[in-house]
Amino acid sequence: MASAQTGPTIADVVFPEQLNHRGTLFGGAAIALMDRAAFVAASREARTDVVCAGADGIEFSRPIAPGDLVEATAAVERRGRRSMTVSVVVIAEALRTGERREAVRGRFHMVATEPPEAWSTGTPQGEPE
Repeated sequence: MASAQTGPTIADVVFPEQLNHRGTLFGGAAIALMDRAAFVAASREARTDVVCAGADGIEFSRPIAPGDLVEATAAVERRGRRSMTVSVVVIAEALRTGERREAVRGRFHMVATEPPEAWSTGTPQGEPE
């Protein structure tokens, strides 16, 4: 696997309407934040429109509380001719204490909607498509 470079970070604050029945951030809201970060990283890399074709390896390691600041940071892991894999890590920060902890991580598979001319300037990374 090619070494990933850190890409964009998207930050948000967890509000009460985003909570599940346990009082923590709803998993779908966390995945939506991760998808947005993956989209930005892939769009920057491809310089064309991309869509999410799927996600895997989503691991929830710690709950995210209301009022926490969440940061989703994306990095392109692999790049092919029309697709790429983007890893995303979500860090939650308790704003009152400053404690930061990894809460979620996963991989998103992004696909170009049209032939990406910008990719032709570089060689594919990782396994061939």
